[in-house]
Amino acid sequence: MPNSTPNRPLADQVAWVTGSSRGLGRVMAQELCQLGARVALHGTRFDSPMTFGEGGTMTQIAEEMAAACNGETMATWGDVTQEAEMSRVAGEIRKHWGQIDILVCCAGGDIGAGGTAVGRGGRPAADDCLNISLADLQSVMDRNLLGTMLCCREVAPEMMERKSGRIITIGSIAGCYGRPYGAIYAVAKAGVHSWTRCLAEQLRPFNIPVNCVAPGGTVTERFLRIHEVDESRLVEEGTLDRYGRPSEIASVVGFLCTEASRFISGQVIRVDGGGQTFPC
Repeated sequence: MPNSTPNRPLADQVAWVTGSSRGLGRVMAQELCQLGARVALHGTRFDSPMTFGEGGTMTQIAEEMAAACNGETMATWGDVTQEAEMSRVAGEIRKHWGQIDILVCCAGGDIGAGGTAVGRGGRPAADDCLNISLADLQSVMDRNLLGTMLCCREVAPEMMERKSGRIITIGSIAGCYGRPYGAIYAVAKAGVHSWTRCLAEQLRPFNIPVNCVAPGGTVTERFLRIHEVDESRLVEEGTLDRYGRPSEIASVVGFLCTEASRFISGQVIRVDGGGQTFPC
């Protein structure tokens, strides 16, 4: 990274952040842009930012982010569950910037087959092990686990060839314990955790750290819409017994993209204020 500086340690790096049209993913993308990376933002559709009123188009938010961070961005969109779509998006990024140095797999969520317009932000109604519909089960598994797999499979080979790169998946503390509701999301994120560890082992000889960040409850527009929110946990300071903020997750992602984390790999890092302290 010849042009990196202490304030912009990711200068000359190209980052692709899936699921960055809104919420956590967008804040992660902004963190990397502020650290100097050229960032490819990604949503399912051209107008994905409009889903929960967090913007207009992918192009608009990319332009606004570039201006705010004095950086470079580009807008991409496509379905992470479709291999051809992810190959196309990755190809667009390479055509624009030459290569992909950092992959952050943030696309996911407990969203059923009907999409975010159904029910409470798309969350399946019968969201347990036995009663969830097969269509909703498949949707949640594909959005989280299959999408992560496809994006990693698209980007890892070029990193292996160069013997450099960073891959960060986004899991969840839900994947670290059993629960009766939100069960399929928990299973999907547990799968992301295991995929991350397996991929990390495979890429060790190629000098590519692969890690997973597993947030706890974090305040985003969708989070506020789909959960029964404990108002007392909306405070932002004075206690760790509270909901997290997107910037607190993004700062860990940013760290894992820098040289300071070069010997950390295969880890599932829970960012939840110590809500889970048991071994995982």
